[in-house]
Amino acid sequence: MGTLFVGGALSVTLAALVYPSLLGVRTVSAAASRVIADTQWGPLTEGDRDFVVKVRAAGLWEHPVGRMGVEKGTDDGVVTAGRHLVDGHAALDLTCRKIAPLLNITLPNRASPQQTGFVNQLTTDSKGAQFDRDFANILRQTDGSFFTTVAEIRTTTRNTLVRALAEQADHILLHHIASLEQTGLVDIDQVLAQQNVSPALPDSDLTPPPGIPGQQVTVLTPPPNPTSTPIDIDRIAGSEDGVTAAPGDGKN
Repeated sequence: MGTLFVGGALSVTLAALVYPSLLGVRTVSAAASRVIADTQWGPLTEGDRDFVVKVRAAGLWEHPVGRMGVEKGTDDGVVTAGRHLVDGHAALDLTCRKIAPLLNITLPNRASPQQTGFVNQLTTDSKGAQFDRDFANILRQTDGSFFTTVAEIRTTTRNTLVRALAEQADHILLHHIASLEQTGLVDIDQVLAQQNVSPALPDSDLTPPPGIPGQQVTVLTPPPNPTSTPIDIDRIAGSEDGVTAAPGDGKN
């Protein structure tokens, strides 16, 4: 029954990814390679911008789910993986919040309906084997899907700040995937069959980049004694000046 339940949950996940419009979220722009800003750190494309938003959005649901794994998990591996999720997404969130104002990227302050659905499912699960199994499989599937996006951005972006975020995400997500598989609870055949679609983006509840007076951006806090090493964005960026929007483009 447990395997069937996980299979059903992942089937719903795939449907949500394939049909994002049904959930009120927008997909990645068809013109991902279109340059929307010329910056001192290199050109910024629509794909680059969407990637920063996706990293932030992933943390908005995986960070609280990681805490849930620490508090609700009964399997030692699930508890360990939960700690890694909290730690890793706190580090990625810090990088996102540093580069967003430099690149004039609007960050989401709420996960997409699809991602919120994952949180709700795990919240509903009773503490025990069912929660542990769903935790390991849902997160392994979503992180595996996102990992392909990270790799693509890492190899194609010409923007130094976006590349730094992609390098950090590559390291952290690979660590998360390994931690989840080490629980021994992942149905790898089922997961691999479902993770071929990139996650959708949040469509609403966007806030202007951090640093604008009067605006608040949720901060994902690291656990005590975090293990992820932050990226030195201040050193990479060098200066906060130099963002020039492409002619005729009104998007953030």
